[in-house]
Amino acid sequence: MRKMVKNWRVWLGFLILIPSLLLNYYLWQKTAGSESGSLVVNVLDGDTFVLETSQRVRLAGLNAPEVDFCGGQEAKEKLESLVMEKRVILREPVVDNWGRIIALVYVGNQFINEEVLKEGWGYYTSDKNSQREVLKTTAHLAQEEEKGVFSPRCYQKENPEDPDCQIKGNIDKNSGDKIYHFPGCRQYEQTIVEKSLGEQWFCTEKEALKAGFKKSKNCD
Repeated sequence: MRKMVKNWRVWLGFLILIPSLLLNYYLWQKTAGSESGSLVVNVLDGDTFVLETSQRVRLAGLNAPEVDFCGGQEAKEKLESLVMEKRVILREPVVDNWGRIIALVYVGNQFINEEVLKEGWGYYTSDKNSQREVLKTTAHLAQEEEKGVFSPRCYQKENPEDPDCQIKGNIDKNSGDKIYHFPGCRQYEQTIVEKSLGEQWFCTEKEALKAGFKKSKNCD
């Protein structure tokens, strides 16, 4: 009986996998198989655009800031300059849970994913693809050179706009929890406010609490 249940689960897994593989193959043939490429008709933000087929495509290996966050508009404009009304070739495409194609994107010989990261308009993400080491190295270099989202305008240890407002509002990259730190909290000096991720400065704890942030456990 246990063997029958195990075999049934194996076959069910194959039945689920096969449609996914066929969909990936179809999308590859439709949008990436042609060497002439597919025309880009709209750019949504710094890492996502729309093809003439209405298919959304997201750049693999990076995450650009939301348009209304620090650097978000610049990231969008950068991607527009690279792909808008141009034909793109998609390499190693996969489909995510929202139906978007995640791919390495090329215009001719120009590697678009790398170009966006080179200017610092996105964070490296460890997607599995053949170019991840190239993308990782490019992103780290942009951070060292303080470009884009890593510039002092977006990436701050001190508040240049209002030095009297010193409470740091951070968002946990894994859980999404909103935490604030004030001077005197452990590790306060090392804490970065990344405004490109929606993090922000507050003048009072009351302001931080109202914005949905809670006090760090490192604060007495």
